[in-house]
Amino acid sequence: MNDSKPIPGKDGNKYVPFSARTGESSVVYFTRDLSEEGLKKIYGRVSEALCGRVAVKLHTGEAEGPNIIPRPWVKSLMASCLPNAAIIETNTYYKGSRYTTEEHRKTLEINGWTFCPVDITDSDGVAALPVKGGKWFSEMHVGKSMLDYDSLLVLTHFKGHAMGGFGGSNKNIGIGCADGRIGKAEIHTAAGSANMWSIAEEELMERITESTKATVDFFAPHICFVNVMRNMSVSCDCEGPDAEPVVTPDVGIVASLDILAADNACIDLIYNLPQGGGKALIERVETRHGLRQLSYMKELGMGNDRYTLIDLDHGDAPITAAEAVKDVKPGWEPDRYNTFFGRNRRR
Repeated sequence: MNDSKPIPGKDGNKYVPFSARTGESSVVYFTRDLSEEGLKKIYGRVSEALCGRVAVKLHTGEAEGPNIIPRPWVKSLMASCLPNAAIIETNTYYKGSRYTTEEHRKTLEINGWTFCPVDITDSDGVAALPVKGGKWFSEMHVGKSMLDYDSLLVLTHFKGHAMGGFGGSNKNIGIGCADGRIGKAEIHTAAGSANMWSIAEEELMERITESTKATVDFFAPHICFVNVMRNMSVSCDCEGPDAEPVVTPDVGIVASLDILAADNACIDLIYNLPQGGGKALIERVETRHGLRQLSYMKELGMGNDRYTLIDLDHGDAPITAAEAVKDVKPGWEPDRYNTFFGRNRRR
């Protein structure tokens, strides 16, 4: 970690509309098809980045958590497209159903993640990856066995987050690849503080993003990003059954080779939901100053906040975020994977 105390950036609570952004543009794919076929279709548009031994960074959730990506979708994707891949995870910083490797293995079984290898990468130690250009870190500690893979599919359930405002690809990697004892402490806890959650707002967003950059730089260019915008509680999957009820309507799936473009597209889709459909999630993002995740990724050169949104449902037509969600009705309707508690264990 750097010796001098850096100064966090500002305006993490201020949304920058697409028209006010400058710079280069990336490609982001979009489908409204929230199904295993939709997931496979959009994955195919970014899968050329992957090679060799593939890891899939997925938030597998606390025991009986209701909002994670449906297990059958992931099972079908891996069976069809990634038969030799492994899901990767790390243990949690907080005490819960994934705090130790033994507890984590039991939770994986409860939630149904038994159809492919799941590598808890910090179960046998940690490794340090350099953070290039960071102001909070010069290195970040990650699960040791993550370094055994050649490429990474970041498969993210996009949703809110209690401290990060939102959890997209950036949070999935930044927190999810940091090991459970050293890396996550470096992100969340100020040196000498008795409060393990003492870092918040812009500083937290910047620390998460620098952690992400370490992993992205390690895998680049063999890394791609898929965000599933379904069951978007304002709570993270780490809150399990205690997550706040979902009120934000389901939107679809986005994918890109650019992490910033992928996460920014999701935020734009939320801000453009008709009839105030994104109100709850927008409030969560802004009150936690979560938009600093996006501006700091841009400052670190991690991607572009401008993009061309490609509509896979209509012949690859370029569309705006507003056009993509114009027919989304306010309010959330459960799908067949939300019919009973503990659905992942039973299916």
